[in-house]
Amino acid sequence: MSNRGFTSRFRGFVALLCVLGLTLAPMLAKAASVSSAHARSSATGTLTVSGTVADAYEAYRLFDAKVADGDSGDKVASDIVWASDAVHDAALPVLREAGMDATGAVAQDVAEWLDADGHMTPSLAMKLARAIRAAGVGPVAISAGASAELPSGYWLVVADEEAIGVSQAGTAPIFTLVGGAPVTVAPKAATPEVQKHVLEDSDGAWRKAADATVGDDLYWRLGATIPAGLLGYDTYTVEFADTMSAGLDSARVASSTRVYVAAGTDGGFDAVTVSGGSAGSEPADGWTDITSGCHVAVDSTANTFTVRTGDLIAALGGAEKFAAGARVVVVYSAPLGAGANRGAEKGNPNEVYLRYPRSPFSDQGGEGGFTRTPSDDATAYTWDLALTKRASDDRAPLSGAVLRITDDRGRRLAADGTWVEGDATVTTGADGRVTMGGVDSGVLTVEEVVAPEGYAGFSGARELVLAVEGLDVQQVAAARPTLTVSAAEPLRVDGADAASGAAEATVLNSRRPKGPIEWLGGLLPKTGDGSLAAAFVLAGAGGLLAAASRLFGRKGGRRDE
Repeated sequence: MSNRGFTSRFRGFVALLCVLGLTLAPMLAKAASVSSAHARSSATGTLTVSGTVADAYEAYRLFDAKVADGDSGDKVASDIVWASDAVHDAALPVLREAGMDATGAVAQDVAEWLDADGHMTPSLAMKLARAIRAAGVGPVAISAGASAELPSGYWLVVADEEAIGVSQAGTAPIFTLVGGAPVTVAPKAATPEVQKHVLEDSDGAWRKAADATVGDDLYWRLGATIPAGLLGYDTYTVEFADTMSAGLDSARVASSTRVYVAAGTDGGFDAVTVSGGSAGSEPADGWTDITSGCHVAVDSTANTFTVRTGDLIAALGGAEKFAAGARVVVVYSAPLGAGANRGAEKGNPNEVYLRYPRSPFSDQGGEGGFTRTPSDDATAYTWDLALTKRASDDRAPLSGAVLRITDDRGRRLAADGTWVEGDATVTTGADGRVTMGGVDSGVLTVEEVVAPEGYAGFSGARELVLAVEGLDVQQVAAARPTLTVSAAEPLRVDGADAASGAAEATVLNSRRPKGPIEWLGGLLPKTGDGSLAAAFVLAGAGGLLAAASRLFGRKGGRRDE
């Protein structure tokens, strides 16, 4: 073969290779892209997760890439490939459902789509993280505040559910590019808060402390603030866990409990109106009654109960409104029982904490998917008042006095110690005492219906006033109630001890004269000189005899005439 022929055939072969190369190049490029899914860059970067959302975090790599720092401070990624086939297979269906072009399976294209404004939403980040976790992809553990060296690329950072404690909460995953200069991300701490108040009937105000009469309806209010920015949740349920002291009666809790929700975090917790020391049931403007969708469970033995809401996202009308935060209010009645502590030293505390989802990944159907807030409390007080009937001369106790005692609600004290509608009276025993056990501060009116035998009662009504100060506090720990008692004659205050809650008062009665001689005795000097008193009596008697003698003498003289 001539050199010219060989050269011509060689040129033809080269031309054929070029044609084949141009034809297969796209296919080879795509094949190279897919096969490169398992390739790993040797480049690394440093990631630090700060904040108080959790004590530990999990990082899932979405893409591997070479990362450099740009002139403007941003980061530039190149040679982008999927972190693994498992990540590729888990993520693509989620991305396509989110609107990404179905043909965009190449990592470079996907990364560019995610980097575009508005695509990587908290909701999408949450769905991607769920899909990757479900595929069995293992995360890299990162301790809060510590620097972790990671392969360069795109990462999803989520809170480790097992490391979410009290007053912590997981948020939607953070999508970040690691490589080049160290990277710090700070998940926003957004955790619910809870507070508790009790209704003080004297002014109709919700306070941290109030006083009340045993057995009367005593209204308590639980208020939870769900912060704005809780993103990535499909549902959101909270549970109030309430513990009452032994002095409180849980019998009315289940029947009286009402639950309300309002959008936003501002505006307070006045979900219902208050009138005459009682809480209404109709929701105020801006509030929705969600009681029917809630579950109330009372343990009367332990004196505890829980109130679990339904889905608050649905109750508020969707995730967009929920993202602005919410307030949840529970109102119920738990009166003071017969065994309630008296006085300010102990009071009758009632505390609550709020259980809420650990993170958007949490199973809210069970108990393990929740963490909790610190507890908050409120306290109710009550007082004992003893009224003793005594003789005014020797202070001896007097039995048999019938008294009508009326409280400032118009109720009368009955013989069994309860307050009843209609007429009722109480009678002093051998000790002369009438005890009002477990009463509210306020005005009591005392009337003497029947005086003890041999004594003169007082007419009309007298006021006995129990005044308590120091209930208007912001925290129960700061409450130092003081108790004062005042009374109108013939009632007299003997003492009042706020710590024990015991107050003493006396009703004085004067003896009623039995006859003329005793009536005269009432005129005697009160000097204690017996001889002087005797002389006074004799002188008086002598005067009377002389007058009688003159009278009879005058009459006799007339008969002689």
